[in-house]
Amino acid sequence: MDFYLGIDFGTSGARGMVVDEEASIQAQVRYPFQDSPAAVTPTIWQEALFVLVEQIPEQLRREIKAIAINGTSSTVLLVDTAGNPTDAPLLYNDGRGSLVLEHLKSIAPPNHTVLSATSSLVKLLWMRQQPSFSEARYFLHQADWLAFLLHGQLGISDYHNALKLGYDVEELKYPEWLEELQIPIQLPKVLPPGTPIAELSPEVADKFSFRRDCLVCAGTTDSIAAFLASGAKLPGEAVTSLGSTLVLKLLSRTRQEDARYGIYSHRLGDLWLTGGASNTGGAVLKQFFTNAELESLSREIDASRASDLDYYPLLKVGDRFPINDPNLPPRLSPRPDNPVEFLHGLLESIARIEARGYELLQQMGADKLNRVYTAGGGATNEAWTAIRARNLQVPVVASVYTEAAYGAALLAMGGGIKGEQE
Repeated sequence: MDFYLGIDFGTSGARGMVVDEEASIQAQVRYPFQDSPAAVTPTIWQEALFVLVEQIPEQLRREIKAIAINGTSSTVLLVDTAGNPTDAPLLYNDGRGSLVLEHLKSIAPPNHTVLSATSSLVKLLWMRQQPSFSEARYFLHQADWLAFLLHGQLGISDYHNALKLGYDVEELKYPEWLEELQIPIQLPKVLPPGTPIAELSPEVADKFSFRRDCLVCAGTTDSIAAFLASGAKLPGEAVTSLGSTLVLKLLSRTRQEDARYGIYSHRLGDLWLTGGASNTGGAVLKQFFTNAELESLSREIDASRASDLDYYPLLKVGDRFPINDPNLPPRLSPRPDNPVEFLHGLLESIARIEARGYELLQQMGADKLNRVYTAGGGATNEAWTAIRARNLQVPVVASVYTEAAYGAALLAMGGGIKGEQE
């Protein structure tokens, strides 16, 4: 039997999932990061990747036909001709690129997806000004580099990761205005997600007892992998990822793009995944509560009653969607003495931001929201689910599978079948 491996690199750790030809899960492996996301280096990513692979039972590894990897969107790095990082990567939420945003506004089309303080292209322009840039030859996303460690070919990406680099996902090419920036290093060759890139390098295949013809496929971003895992398939169905951050994805027949609101659309076959990502979410909750406290206090919340507390929960200044403002201050007061009330206020406020996000997408012309699947750690919180359903006024259900690694495994399966047909 053929098996397929999906690997998910998130902010808190890496996960791997092996599925069979029926898309049934055969193995799950995890590698939690011990440090904060900012302290996690490419060396740790590399260690996580190979430790995950080694944890998969050898009898499964010998039958894995294809592998796909997802990484956090707009987590990027520069590498030299050998693929070695030339400096620290810039993570998904790194806003240092805001310094070059004005320059980019004079070149990119108005309200383009790249016109955000955290876009991949803005990060690249900021990196260009650093001393280490002279050593760099390739600009890669996290998922691109991790896949390179498996197949050995540099400079290949997918059109989900490359969207915020400025790649035109409608025309399937880099736009002419991007050439005006005269970037002196290699931008990635962009493939549809799930496209077979190459077989595993012989060294990796032999070291980990993979079959020599195991394919590595073009990857995707973590939130799209979570969408693929969810079970959502029809226009009007959406997935909210409640992880460290809040990510909304609404399946629509129309494409929406407006950087003023942090809205962008990913291509998904003949449909569009339109949405945005807010910096609010689970990371803010964990600033105040342990996992055990979140579980016990949530059980005491009366989810049928709206909280009067009006917060905008952020770890630091700045949000991307539905308010795209790098200077937006967190609002976390007044803080009641009762921790149940405080948690209720936080969950209610994040739910309001979610509802505002979906309202905005529909106002911009996306299909009418009719169902929300939920992925990420917050999907298991029953009180939060009830609060969100009250705010969203549509059914809110748990995703069929909540792990992005499962979506990546489905992508690998599609790539493996495609590779067989070619």
